[in-house]
Amino acid sequence: MASHIARWDLDKTYLRTEFDTLRDMVTTALERPDQKRTNPGASTLLREMVRAGIRVHILSGSPEQMRRRLEDKLRLDGITWDTFTLKPNLQNLLRLRFRAMRDQLGYKLPALLGARAALPATPEGEDPPRETLFGDDAEADAYVYSLYADILAGRVAEDMLLRILQRGRLYDDMVASSLSSARTLGHGDVVERILIHLERQTPPDDFRAYGPRIVPFYNYLQAAFVLHEDARLGPDAVIRVAVELVAEHRFDGDALVRSYQELGRRGHLRGASVDALVAALTNWIAQDGLPASAELRVLLERLPSLAAGARSRFRDDAQPLPDYVNMVAAHNARTRN
Repeated sequence: MASHIARWDLDKTYLRTEFDTLRDMVTTALERPDQKRTNPGASTLLREMVRAGIRVHILSGSPEQMRRRLEDKLRLDGITWDTFTLKPNLQNLLRLRFRAMRDQLGYKLPALLGARAALPATPEGEDPPRETLFGDDAEADAYVYSLYADILAGRVAEDMLLRILQRGRLYDDMVASSLSSARTLGHGDVVERILIHLERQTPPDDFRAYGPRIVPFYNYLQAAFVLHEDARLGPDAVIRVAVELVAEHRFDGDALVRSYQELGRRGHLRGASVDALVAALTNWIAQDGLPASAELRVLLERLPSLAAGARSRFRDDAQPLPDYVNMVAAHNARTRN
């Protein structure tokens, strides 16, 4: 089976970063690695993904000058990765490319397409690696990731892609790079899920235009539930995320239940693989001295009924192609300045 790929953003996805003001940006740039804060559950989830054999590729809008501090932070968290791409903002500044310093489409889409095109050729008879993408609602991740997925799936033809990039006001070399990479890629529905961390509490319904592939989530236990149903994580990995949230972030049993229930109510869970989770929870609760056993027991007791409710609401309907051409003007408010 081909290795699975996870592509992760950092700011507001993995890290609790503030950069809305100049002071925020300066503070973020000067923080030591040990001062940087990780979103609750994110480091445990990412470590479990690596343990499961998933290849992690980091694509962040942070400037290249922050590489050492960001890499040191990830090492402190016990995270390993395959590639680590940061934004070349100093080069953009020296070239007076001010739009490129703020824009996400012109940075992330060429980088994503180029990274996919650079993967080794898939041996004959094997399936190409599939992907899960992690981003947030602070910038343009939902738009860029969804567009990337539909390009790979062959749903966005070259003439449409050109119109999108031109209307998005990308520089000519970015347009050329994107088109060149897109031409070399074989077509396949290889992006399984796009998980969007609701850092800014954007209403989940705002993402419905992109279809059920996108899963907006409030906490990383929700992300773990999704990855478990997709057979990318085992049940013990899900429980380790839950234990962290209980032990370090004051989640109670009802909060664990709501994490599953809320996703199921929105139609993002199939209610599958519940027996494996029930068995794993039973084993964990039987351990002597486990700090989170009472909270896990609440989840265990409610899980069968929660899964039944999720099955009745699961949506996997065919989705019309998003109107990327007209949506591009609003994909990132900063590009309109």
